[in-house]
Amino acid sequence: MKDSHVHTNISHDGISSISEYIKIAKEKNVDEITFTEHWDDYTGLETQLKTLDISKYREKYLQYKDDYILKTNFGIEIGLQPDIVKKIENIIKQYPFDFIIGSSHITCKKDMAMDKSFFEGFTRKEAYLRYFKEVLENVKLYNEFDVYGHIDYVVRYGGYAEKKIDYTEFKEILDEILVTLITKDKGIEINTSGIRYGLDNPHPNIEILKRYKELGGKIITMGSDAHKIDDLARNFNMAFDILENIGFEEIAVYHNRVPNFVKIKNIKI
Repeated sequence: MKDSHVHTNISHDGISSISEYIKIAKEKNVDEITFTEHWDDYTGLETQLKTLDISKYREKYLQYKDDYILKTNFGIEIGLQPDIVKKIENIIKQYPFDFIIGSSHITCKKDMAMDKSFFEGFTRKEAYLRYFKEVLENVKLYNEFDVYGHIDYVVRYGGYAEKKIDYTEFKEILDEILVTLITKDKGIEINTSGIRYGLDNPHPNIEILKRYKELGGKIITMGSDAHKIDDLARNFNMAFDILENIGFEEIAVYHNRVPNFVKIKNIKI
């Protein structure tokens, strides 16, 4: 199996090291890992978190890279924000990334995982629309990413009883997001962390995955969003079943920013 969304202790919230992932991969039936450390710009936020030093990350990655032992790729998960496009583009030009996930963590200048004020004063629908509007703005503004990560990420937070995005409730803006991604030859990921977070669905949920396929979407990457070795490729067989039931036959794995397509039937355990 091939896991294209993995965090190590280089990320602020990671636990396991690069070497630990490499050592455990065979036991997990994983033959390829794309490391995707977090890069978020915390300028203007009250936080103790610091933006990733990509040079140090690159140095540590190369220290352990040995494709004879395990195929690994140098990726990154970049937190997109509408007002830092040039900053991110300049950073991306400096490094030979294999794969770039664009995600929305800090939205409306709030890190919703850390700052619940993002939701204060808004209904559930209003808060979710705030999030999706900024995702759409990012998708339109940015070109230098390969797939959008956990598109329905907002559902994790806010403390609402309903832990699922109802596609029909947000159909108009979700369709615009998906069509824009498809038009720009960008993909989405199926991120299995939603299952272990108790959402009963991956990110995005099955309805959104189905709609992406209906609209002509073809690029899907597989990611556990692991922050420790226990979660490497976790629930991948469940995700494979979901994709096959929808009609997807392949997943993409990026090398040098180019998607290489792999048949699900050839990697499913």
